[in-house]
Amino acid sequence: MIRHNLTDLSSVAAIGADTVIDVRAPSEFAQDHIEGAINLPVLSDAERAQVGTIYTQQSAFLARKIGAALVAANAARHLQGPLADKQGDWQPLIYCWRGGQRSGAFATILDQVGWRVHLIEGGYRSYRRQITAMLYDTDLPHRICVIDGGTGTAKTALLYHLQSAGAQVLDLEGLAAHRGSLFGGLAQQQPSQKMFESRLAAALAQLDPARITWVEGESSKIGARMIPPAIWAAMHAAPRIEVSAPLAARAAFLATEYADLTHDTETLMALIAQLRPYHAATVLEEWHALAHRGAWQELAAQLMQVHYDPRYKKSQARAAPAQQHITLRSLDAQTLGRTARDLIEGFR
Repeated sequence: MIRHNLTDLSSVAAIGADTVIDVRAPSEFAQDHIEGAINLPVLSDAERAQVGTIYTQQSAFLARKIGAALVAANAARHLQGPLADKQGDWQPLIYCWRGGQRSGAFATILDQVGWRVHLIEGGYRSYRRQITAMLYDTDLPHRICVIDGGTGTAKTALLYHLQSAGAQVLDLEGLAAHRGSLFGGLAQQQPSQKMFESRLAAALAQLDPARITWVEGESSKIGARMIPPAIWAAMHAAPRIEVSAPLAARAAFLATEYADLTHDTETLMALIAQLRPYHAATVLEEWHALAHRGAWQELAAQLMQVHYDPRYKKSQARAAPAQQHITLRSLDAQTLGRTARDLIEGFR
C-alpha cells in the first residue's frame, strides 16, 4: 500500500493509478469529488449517520465495531460487483474525507487481494486545499485572452472554433453547465460551487501556462456559480477581443442557439416574466405575445435592444479598452472558423 501527499493537482495524474475511487457516502461525492473519480461508498449516508450517532451517544468502540462490519459488507458488494473484472495488475487510488478509517479499511482489503493500492494522505481535505490554493490564494500562471461581446455575438461558438483550430480553451459556461444569462439554464443541473471549482482546476491542470488560453467574457457569476478570484483577476488583466455583429445576425443566431427554449414556450414565458422588475408590463406583454406566436428572431432582437445591450454597454464603460475589435457580418460556421484561425495567427 502506497501513501501519497498531494503537492498540486497534477499529483493525482502523476500517481498513475488506473481508477480513482472515492469511498465517501453518496451525498459527499455528489457535493464534490476529484474529477474522474467513481463512487464506491463503504458507508451509505444512512449508515454513516448511524455510526456517528452510536459514536456520540453510546461509545467509540461500539461505533467502530458496527462501522467495521458495515464497511466489510459494502466492500464485499463492490468486490463482487464493480471490481469483479479487475485483473491482478489493476492499480486503484483511494480516498475518503481525511484519509482515515474509511479509505484505510477499504484499501487494506484491496491490498490483501493483491492489488497495488494507492492512498491520498489527508484524503479529500488535502485535495480541496490544493483547489483553494490554485483558485483563491495564488495568481493564475496561465496567459489568458478574453473573447468579449454583447449577447448573441456567438462568443461560445467562436470559442469552440478556436479549440477545433488547435487553440487552448477554458470553457467556463460548459464547466458551469449554464450559458450565463437569465435564459441560459441548461437541461442538466448546475454543479455545486465546489464541484465547479474542481472542474475548473482539472481543466486548468491540462493546459500549458506558456500558451494562450482563450476564455469567454463573463460576469462574476455564471448562473448561480461564482468565478473564483484567481480566474476572475486573470480575466480582468487579460487582453480583450470585442466581437460585434448586426442585430439581425445576432437574433438569427440566438433563435437557433436557444432552440431548447423555443421548443418549451411555457418555460420561456416564465423566464420572460422574471424581467418584470426591469421593464413595464406592456413591454413584457409584447414579449409574451411574440413568444406565443413563435416569432423567435423578433423576440430575440427586442430582448437584446431593450434589455441586454444597454446593460452590456454600461458594463463596458467601466472596462479597460479592448485590444482588438472584430465586426462579423455573419455568424455562420464558415465565418466563425475563419475568425478563429485569424485570431490564433494574430496572437502567436
